[in-house]
Amino acid sequence: MTTALDLITEHPFLDGLDPEALTRLSAWASRSQFHPGTRIFSEGGKADRFWLIRSGQVQLDVHLPNRGRVVFESLGPGTVLGWSWMFEPYRWHFGATAVDATLTVEFDGRGVHRLCDQDPALGHALTSRFIRVVVDRLQATRIRLLDLYGSP
Repeated sequence: MTTALDLITEHPFLDGLDPEALTRLSAWASRSQFHPGTRIFSEGGKADRFWLIRSGQVQLDVHLPNRGRVVFESLGPGTVLGWSWMFEPYRWHFGATAVDATLTVEFDGRGVHRLCDQDPALGHALTSRFIRVVVDRLQATRIRLLDLYGSP
């Protein structure tokens, strides 16, 4: 049987983390699955977790006035879903929906916060990784909005 530790050790997002840190992090991880069409979270909702995507696809969207939800990025295997759990006010900045059957490793954000407080080196490593995700997502949003509203 594959353990949570095995699943997170294999994931590219956590590549290079200290094996002991991975072991401690795995205590806050569990397998999860989303069926096609499942709304995983909505913009403005309480953000208290994140997921490492193992298989499947998730679309990220943002609500735009007079347009409704607009998809701006698709995430697949090897990516991470959710960064808002890490930064106050702990509210989702985007929405997410599973496109097809999606297998993930889900992390309890509050537990990971406590772990990062206890282990500043791990906290720094995770923060650095999540900041890269934030920058990438904001860039993808900017490009998508330019596609929609840019000059002809």
